[in-house]
Amino acid sequence: MNNSNQNLKSYGCLVIDDDPFIVDLLSDKLKQYFPELHLLGVGNNGEEGLQKIAKLKPDLVFLDVEMSDMTGFEMLSKLSDISFNTIFITSYRHYAIKAIRFNALDYLLKPFDIDELKNAIKRFKANIRSSNSIQNIRLAIKNSDLKESADKILSLRTQSGELHLPLKEIIYIEGDRNYSKIHLSTGTKKLVSKTLADLEDLLVDKAFFRNHKSFLVNRTHIAETAQNLGYIILMTGQKLPVSRRRRQSLKTWLDYHLL
Repeated sequence: MNNSNQNLKSYGCLVIDDDPFIVDLLSDKLKQYFPELHLLGVGNNGEEGLQKIAKLKPDLVFLDVEMSDMTGFEMLSKLSDISFNTIFITSYRHYAIKAIRFNALDYLLKPFDIDELKNAIKRFKANIRSSNSIQNIRLAIKNSDLKESADKILSLRTQSGELHLPLKEIIYIEGDRNYSKIHLSTGTKKLVSKTLADLEDLLVDKAFFRNHKSFLVNRTHIAETAQNLGYIILMTGQKLPVSRRRRQSLKTWLDYHLL
């Protein structure tokens, strides 16, 4: 081993996936490109993963979202303590990607793109001394157990750190090109580098509606609508416009949520 590799800080990692091809592929890439990551072992299902985590105490776990015996989130929920970072492994367009993004967790798509893998490892090393990633995992487990969307907590990465927002506190979100301003019931506003379309994708199934190209509103905070559905009146008394082409969709959406 050359001197530069000797000076690298070493991190122990596990690969937990029930697909032997994926395990071998990821293991080979880790050995080839990341000498600072020491592969402690692999788990072929969730139960093996739990045993390996308890025994080997990794710094990082590459975890399959959907395994034969349990999901990745179910496996994590069985742990009494989580002291490692997690990078999820999932298939393209898997249903769990939205949950992973909602909780600001890292993930890799199968098959692995080396640049995406390098970026994920870079983020892991940058956050290894921070509790944010582990806190997000704990929040993700808590969110998965909650039945009411309003009780869930949205996690977002910002330039100043992690942002955790209870959905029930979000009144509406205002989009401005590549940024969005989140208006909260506390009277504060949070600016995030996410487009309104990105946030709509995360929140559309959680009682939020895109009433205008510039606004995404929380059903919980709607007091009433104008008779012609031209605008929404919020509990605060504020009015938000409804674009003409979205008015029929708004009526259908409101009728559904009043059932």
